[in-house]
Amino acid sequence: MSAAKVTAKPAKAPKPPKPRPTGIGVWIEAIRRDRKASTGFVLLGFFVLLGLVGTWFVGDADAMVDVPLQPPSWAHWLGTTGQGQDVLAQTVVGTRVSLLIGFGVGLIVVAIGALVGVTAGYFGGLVDSGLSLGINVFLVLPGLPLAIVIAAYLPAGPFTVAAVLVVTGWAWNARVLRSQTLMLRQRDFIAAAVVSGESHIRIITRELLPNMTSLLVAQVIGSTVYALGAQVGLEFLGLGDVSAVTWGTNLYWATNDSALLTSSWWTFVPTGLCVALVGFALVILNSGFDEVTNPRLQQERAWRGFLLSAGFRMTRSTPVVIPRE
Repeated sequence: MSAAKVTAKPAKAPKPPKPRPTGIGVWIEAIRRDRKASTGFVLLGFFVLLGLVGTWFVGDADAMVDVPLQPPSWAHWLGTTGQGQDVLAQTVVGTRVSLLIGFGVGLIVVAIGALVGVTAGYFGGLVDSGLSLGINVFLVLPGLPLAIVIAAYLPAGPFTVAAVLVVTGWAWNARVLRSQTLMLRQRDFIAAAVVSGESHIRIITRELLPNMTSLLVAQVIGSTVYALGAQVGLEFLGLGDVSAVTWGTNLYWATNDSALLTSSWWTFVPTGLCVALVGFALVILNSGFDEVTNPRLQQERAWRGFLLSAGFRMTRSTPVVIPRE
């Protein structure tokens, strides 16, 4: 009697874990997974698209198209200004300049802050003392009053407003990045890079800055919100080029034409709503990125999901997990 041949079924090979996204992949993953980040991205993308191609679909923003201070109608969806210009055209055309100044100032301010703050924290000694003195001088200067004084004595224009905001807004970023650099400077991987003979530029660009990506992105978003609000505020006060079409000058001319006294709400509500929506989009985008990239918030989200899957009802009290012996 021959024995039956038994063959064991080979076990399925386990699937390799998905590689963790790095660099720009972190932000793509954040937009894909987090609802707040995706909402902010879509809303901000709408205004960026409006600034890029919206001017193709509206008429001349400076042209007098109808009787001044006409309410919204089918002919003019957002009414007319005190000079008879189309409010919709002025709002769309002003989007491009305002967003360009906001994002441009945000990037430049963070770049200067990173250059000064990381240099001071990394090299230390006399370099740190000298750069910290400059940072502290700009920190104690009142930002908005200084911006008003500088803008009043410089030629009017969007680039003047941008230059004023850069001069008055880089110090806070430099202080935060200096503190972060001082903390990272003590880590073992930085010491190993120094011992291996890597250059200072390589250590800063390859070791320090990649570990501050989340902070840098948060600073860019925060500085953009600051720049957008400050730019609109300065131009609303008449310190910009009032002949240019921006969100700030739209509010300036609405006030100059006594929009509140004449109840012409359509001359300032669309612009104010656009400023508020862009600021809201940037804030929730930053919040969504933080929830995905911050390890502490990631752990809290994981515990919340575990407790909900186990049938626990979430309350305001802090859950305490006791391991079984």
